[in-house]
Amino acid sequence: MKQKYYVVWFGNPTGIFDSWEKCKTAITGITGAQYKSFPTMAEAKKAFEGEYKDYAGKGLKKKSLSTAEKAKFGEPNLYSIAVDAASSGNPGIMEYRGVDTQTHKQLFHQGPFQQGTNNIGEFLALVHGLAYLKKNNSDRILYTDSKIAMGWVKVKKCRTKLKQSSKNKALFELIYRAEQWLTANTYSTKIVKWETKAWGEIPADFGRK
Repeated sequence: MKQKYYVVWFGNPTGIFDSWEKCKTAITGITGAQYKSFPTMAEAKKAFEGEYKDYAGKGLKKKSLSTAEKAKFGEPNLYSIAVDAASSGNPGIMEYRGVDTQTHKQLFHQGPFQQGTNNIGEFLALVHGLAYLKKNNSDRILYTDSKIAMGWVKVKKCRTKLKQSSKNKALFELIYRAEQWLTANTYSTKIVKWETKAWGEIPADFGRK
């Protein structure tokens, strides 16, 4: 049997595994586990430094949801704001923003930043959204399409693998400020996963796919 290497972006633990058995152990019991096999270690390492959504479903026809399946998700709550990020390369030029879900009016925008990642942008966008809503004493909910960012906000820590450099120093300063905000503030805002399969791209999407 030809050797394969398995990348686990979201699992317990994450990493690169040289057998399906090891990969299976890392993803068993993990809801929404993110993993994919690669033919070489070099490809696996490159993929692990990137993001799952850049590799998921490549070469496969995406299955669309039926009307009944979409109905299970209901409709998005328009009394909300939506956040998203975009990165040209990983790492690469990154920016993020927040919009009114109903009108798509841009409420805030940051970037572009040098040597950022999409995950960092999603995290910063969420924290910015939380701060924005608290400052405006708003009870709107907050949508994101990133489970990873939701997890990072929950633990109040940006768990990026990206290394700090002279080019992204300003970005890491912003990350530190975001983590400090999460530690120092409480909020009642409900963070909700945007269901892309049922509702289409999140309104804050930059349209670069």
